[in-house]
Amino acid sequence: MRILYLGDVMGRAGRAAITQRLAGLRADWKLDFVVVNGENATSGMGLSGAHAKTLLDAGADCLTLGDHAFDQKDMLQFIEHEPRIIRPLNFSKSAPGKGARLFDVKGRKVLVAQALGQVFMKRPFDDPFSALEGALKTLGGQAKVRIIDIHAEATSEKMAIGHFCDGRASLVVGTHTHVPTGDAMILPGGTGYMTDAGMCGDYNSVIGMEKAEPLRRFITGMPKDRFSPATGEATLSGVLVETDDQTGHAKTITPIREGGRLQSSTP
Repeated sequence: MRILYLGDVMGRAGRAAITQRLAGLRADWKLDFVVVNGENATSGMGLSGAHAKTLLDAGADCLTLGDHAFDQKDMLQFIEHEPRIIRPLNFSKSAPGKGARLFDVKGRKVLVAQALGQVFMKRPFDDPFSALEGALKTLGGQAKVRIIDIHAEATSEKMAIGHFCDGRASLVVGTHTHVPTGDAMILPGGTGYMTDAGMCGDYNSVIGMEKAEPLRRFITGMPKDRFSPATGEATLSGVLVETDDQTGHAKTITPIREGGRLQSSTP
């Protein structure tokens, strides 16, 4: 299978890039399954039901969330009726929705699961290792392809999750920090890995936000205005993995950077 994972969609610019380009990339790259992290798609903070529908209609098969999962309050109800949206496994025991789901893709089962890291995160989320262990044990055996999104700050924690899942996942990809890393690789057990997929947003920014307010806060230590997402042309950032039909392991892994300001990297 050919699987595209796209990192955090950032505001209007990120949504526009998805709606304008994803359908064409699905056809050109012969993609079987597309996962998009949508947790910053609405004003840079969370995902509304309307914007979730926009991303799904544009060609995403599954949307993952993150620590801003329910910043847009209508997602609390929307996620209960939209099985293609995945929130973190370890977000809260009372959170609506699911943190792992099976998808049927041309007669083959694909597992998508997401967990939040603990290191440097603002809230004390539950242990991501045990959360992912449970999902792999209960659902992993039913799926040939298994995709793990680790939404975390620390590169060390993301890499540890990669090795923890090596041989049991087809792809472990990090999200949250909005900067694509240069370490796309296949781990010894056959799992494709990349520490951070980057964002689908305008890189003429401070991790997706208009530059003036972040710069002011860094320089003066004082806030003045709210952060607002940058609105220039977005780069689609992520990773493309081709899996082996027999083992489910990654055969190839390619960083994706398409459009916008970053140097292009495509299949």
